[in-house]
Amino acid sequence: MTERIDDLTGLVAGGGVVVLSGAGLSTDSGIPDYRGPSGAARRHTPMTYQTFTRDPLARRRYWARSHLGWRTIARATPNAGHRAVAGLQHRGLVDGVVTQNVDGLHQAAGSPSVVELHGSLDRVVCLTCGNLTSREELDLRLRQANPDFDARATAVNPDGDVDLADADVAGFRVVDCGICSGGMLKPDVVFFGETVPAPRVADCFARVEQARLLLVLGSSLTVMSGRRFVLRAAKTGVPVVIVNQGATRGDGYAAFTVDAPLGEVLPELARRLTVGAAAGPGGGAVPAGSVAVGAATVAV
Repeated sequence: MTERIDDLTGLVAGGGVVVLSGAGLSTDSGIPDYRGPSGAARRHTPMTYQTFTRDPLARRRYWARSHLGWRTIARATPNAGHRAVAGLQHRGLVDGVVTQNVDGLHQAAGSPSVVELHGSLDRVVCLTCGNLTSREELDLRLRQANPDFDARATAVNPDGDVDLADADVAGFRVVDCGICSGGMLKPDVVFFGETVPAPRVADCFARVEQARLLLVLGSSLTVMSGRRFVLRAAKTGVPVVIVNQGATRGDGYAAFTVDAPLGEVLPELARRLTVGAAAGPGGGAVPAGSVAVGAATVAV
């Protein structure tokens, strides 16, 4: 792994990096991923937009489970990987972050210029009037509407949902929009079957096309929503490096991959680049316009 971190350090040292992050970056904060080591034993089926909007029973089940799951998400704090990315941004090496996560941990770590591709769990939107409210406000209203709700969550999923017995869901009361009186509330996240807003996608494509390097962190790239940015980078000649535990569907497009825990790789990367910066000119960075990858040099 040391050789790969050497390669990665050389690439990132040149700056112009855009990060694409996935659920694997948040596992060290106690939020399991869907397909990596922490999520492999679970068989969670995410809520679809169509089911949520058309089936009142499914919607009640979602809100009961999410009401509990939100407490875990809200308590989560940034881990060393999030902090390393934020540090590289403040060093001017990482230009921005496109995250598939909905937990807000990049921003909590101090990262500026974050695009939340799939939205954020800390906001709630009314599907009737479009009003946005905080999740804290909804949490209070749901607690008031369900004073005797004492279910206990088991496994928490990356979207804030949990496993919950049907008996615990049966008596749960859902609340509606407090502004338009009756509007359906939904977390401000993109469900399966729902489309990411076109301007948001265009912003992400523009960032990737202008990057010197696309660095994928903790994503299996199984879903096209994230993989399309790797495909765009490959099409436009932007080098791709993937750091993830396990194979991904983007490996064939990468200059190289690092199969290792992000909580080890990213802090070490940040440490090396901080030491290199302190050493000043001649501290080991590769020449502008090229990057050493093992014995080869990749033009960027």
